[in-house]
Amino acid sequence: MPSTFRSSLNLALVVVLTGIGAGLGGMLLALLLHGIQHLAYGYSLDSLVSHETFLWGVTAAAPERRLLVLVVCGLVAGLGWWMIYRYGRPLVSIKQAVSEKMPIMPPKTTLAHAVLQIITVALGSPLGREVAPREVGALAATWLSQRARLEPDMHRLLVACGAGAGLAAVYNVPLGGAVFVLEVLVGAFSWPAAVIALATSAIGASVAWIGLGAESQYAVPHFVLSPALIAWAVVCGPVFGVAAYGFSRFTAGARANAARGWRLPVMSLINFSIIGGWRCCCRRSSAMAKARRNWASTMS
Repeated sequence: MPSTFRSSLNLALVVVLTGIGAGLGGMLLALLLHGIQHLAYGYSLDSLVSHETFLWGVTAAAPERRLLVLVVCGLVAGLGWWMIYRYGRPLVSIKQAVSEKMPIMPPKTTLAHAVLQIITVALGSPLGREVAPREVGALAATWLSQRARLEPDMHRLLVACGAGAGLAAVYNVPLGGAVFVLEVLVGAFSWPAAVIALATSAIGASVAWIGLGAESQYAVPHFVLSPALIAWAVVCGPVFGVAAYGFSRFTAGARANAARGWRLPVMSLINFSIIGGWRCCCRRSSAMAKARRNWASTMS
């Protein structure tokens, strides 16, 4: 068998297995998320995948239950991340893993980090749902690429594609996963990279249909293109871009100055307890749910 054909076959096998691994990982994380959400807030207990949204379930729960769940979330988040920083190996981000230095993501620590994010998001933390499946997908791609002994450039591409496939699996966006790989992680376009990125994302999304179904995660209403809408987009687009850049800088600074050691679980518990006891949050959630129901009734 010629070496070029064998190398191509080897690469194709890694691409397929990366998509499958990212799809299974994303599906299992999403099911874990739904299961914890339903148990914590007491809604849709007969089905992991339900038409009742998380917002509706939280709004229907008693205020005391919401407070208790968020206190538990603070404990889990604080103690969980303290244990990861204390006993785990240093985390390697996906951006670092696809860099030229190619540091290897520590399997156990990365997996624990991803699962902890899903648990805390299910309990009420606002951030982490989209990062965890990307980490699991990248971790699967790293393991497969190492076993296949791919070249460094192809190894970095497959790790990026694994992350994109994990994103595609959770949100059912194969094209979005491929664009994420090329635009955010790789930062360049080439037809081989585009084909591999689209293939892994499509496989990942298809595998996730087994447990999550093929429905779209977000229902977008039909908009009629008009000069006013175009003008609004032209004006607001740069504003949103500047705001997003400012938010990323702000969160980076907050992350650099975040509490460490024993202060981490203490501050986490205090913060989530304050959030849970803030009655304005409950009123805002109720108003959002009412607005959503009113919007749904007008669309039907």
